[in-house]
Amino acid sequence: MKPVILVVDDDASLRRVLEYNLTSAGYSVVAAESGEEGLSLFAARKPSLIISDMQMPGISGLQLLASVKASSPETLVIIITAFGSVDMAVEAMKAGAYDYITKPFNRDELLLTVAKALQFNGMAEENRRLKSELAERSAGRPLVGSSPAMERVYQIIGKVADTDASVMITGESGTGKELVARAIHRQSARSGGPFVTINCAAIPRDLLESELFGHVKGAFTGAIKDKVGKLELADGGTIFLDEVGELPLELQPKLLRVLQERVVEPVGGVSSRKLDLRVISATNVDIDKALADGSLREDIYYRLAVIPLHLPPLRERREDIPLLIRFFCEKHAFPQVQFDKRAIEAMERYAWPGNVRELENTVERILILRSGDSVSLDDIPEKIRRAGSAPAAGRVINLPEEGYPLEQLEREVVIEALRRNQWNQTAAARFLSIPRHTLIYRMEKYGIVPPERGNQ
Repeated sequence: MKPVILVVDDDASLRRVLEYNLTSAGYSVVAAESGEEGLSLFAARKPSLIISDMQMPGISGLQLLASVKASSPETLVIIITAFGSVDMAVEAMKAGAYDYITKPFNRDELLLTVAKALQFNGMAEENRRLKSELAERSAGRPLVGSSPAMERVYQIIGKVADTDASVMITGESGTGKELVARAIHRQSARSGGPFVTINCAAIPRDLLESELFGHVKGAFTGAIKDKVGKLELADGGTIFLDEVGELPLELQPKLLRVLQERVVEPVGGVSSRKLDLRVISATNVDIDKALADGSLREDIYYRLAVIPLHLPPLRERREDIPLLIRFFCEKHAFPQVQFDKRAIEAMERYAWPGNVRELENTVERILILRSGDSVSLDDIPEKIRRAGSAPAAGRVINLPEEGYPLEQLEREVVIEALRRNQWNQTAAARFLSIPRHTLIYRMEKYGIVPPERGNQ
């Protein structure tokens, strides 16, 4: 889109010269013959730059400058002054003008001054964008990814954010479950309230009850004063129960009461306190196994997982890896560093058992230890290069040295066969040399669903 420049000058001949020179240089120009008309066009068109004569009847260039800066401080203004009126030009610069040119001026001087102003404006806009991104990251790192798998995650977030339904986020360690929880909170009506996190696996069992529910003075040895629990701290906002699959069995009935009745009773207390909160939980445990062996009660699971949301591991959305690499370069203050094609391809082939967390740590290490201005294959850790190299003769796959789950391997093989055959089940079954009904069984077993047609 062409930058829009507003020219304000009561001298019709000079105004036409300015219009001609700027239009022929590729700019979009609107012109006004007075300061009053200039302010009206400024409000209607929001130009990238204003060029205004200083001396005009009615609203002068200095008055126009003051009005523009009062409503839009980021808009740049160039003032045109008569030869010998340097004092007025200096006054305009003090009032916020970007630059000034004196009459008579030539075409090259005009276009050079305009180009510098627009370049400065672009840099200022980029600075504002980076500041906005920094503010976003301080509130919680944004989700990154445009793969079909991540698009489905975004769709679910968009649908559930404005509800109070409990959400359980499942996925392997390092996939970004807390980021999703924070995204749901930020997009909800509760975004102005607190977002309180408690890691159910990181707190000793005998302290977890007090951390969750709080306690009253004298409830146990060492309880020298009342303590408000994390659940109560989240009143009016969201509680995020991380690693909820590790919640001790004896605490699950008490949490169930909170989920059912939205009340909390502190340890040692005799009265309940009403809560208004949303519950989001996350776990990397095998839910079916936890339900089968009794380590997770069914009643609490169904209360927590009103909306189940599964985060795919990074190896199932490899197309997001270049985006994530670029994001981490910017996050760690190396926006100028580029990864070459072979380096990115090696990182795309690696399995990333630690998921996005492992990728971020690896990118940061590469950025610090790299040998040149860009990242080449030689800068990639040997483990990743080795895993991404061509398989040895007679081998179809390369397994990482640390091992790999058989079920996950089978799931990936099924997905790859479907992708290669444009998700045609008959062709994919033929590719795998199995009956079609066996393929369908495997798809159901591993929760494999075809992408939406627009995302194939």
